[in-house]
Amino acid sequence: MVQKKATEIFSQWASSGKDIGMEANHSPAVDVMLDHLIGSQTSPFSIIDAGCGNGWVIRKISDHSLCERAIGVDGAQEMIEKARSFDGDGQYFHSDLLDWVPNEKVDYVHSMEVLYYFKQPDQLILHIIDNWMNRNGTMIMGMDYYEENLKSHSWPVDLNTYMAMLSIDGWITLFNDCGLSKVTAFQTNANNDFPGTLVIKGKKK
Repeated sequence: MVQKKATEIFSQWASSGKDIGMEANHSPAVDVMLDHLIGSQTSPFSIIDAGCGNGWVIRKISDHSLCERAIGVDGAQEMIEKARSFDGDGQYFHSDLLDWVPNEKVDYVHSMEVLYYFKQPDQLILHIIDNWMNRNGTMIMGMDYYEENLKSHSWPVDLNTYMAMLSIDGWITLFNDCGLSKVTAFQTNANNDFPGTLVIKGKKK
């Protein structure tokens, strides 16, 4: 069976309303990620959400009093159409993340459950560093698909799509190898059946 593109799957999810469940499931982890990213913010900032889905994270960030610019980009057309329907004043772009370049670089890049869908995630990280981020900008990525989360191992077969499986140490090494500094990793919102969402954070030199 030919594997589906992740963007095809997410377009189907947007059409079926499954994106609303994604928001509910990921919101607790994203709240923690945003607190780490902008919780102590004292100056105006700009941010891109890579793989923004229906725009729920952008809408959340845009409420921050110091947010000057919040941009969402996603490869799934139906997700972007839904984001625009929810937030007519927001900035949402439909594009392959590897091809897209913002008009202006930003201070922060956030992404949830996106990076492992790329066969060479280092290419996306380097593209973001070079083309999206201001000097001293920060990138934060969250994911539930990683080696230590044993229950996630079946997802590529379940969804019939490609996913890059790395361990926690593997992701840390990848971020360091891409030239990010002050790389940190932690797991959040763990419970008895789930080791937590893996969060990786790094700073552009």
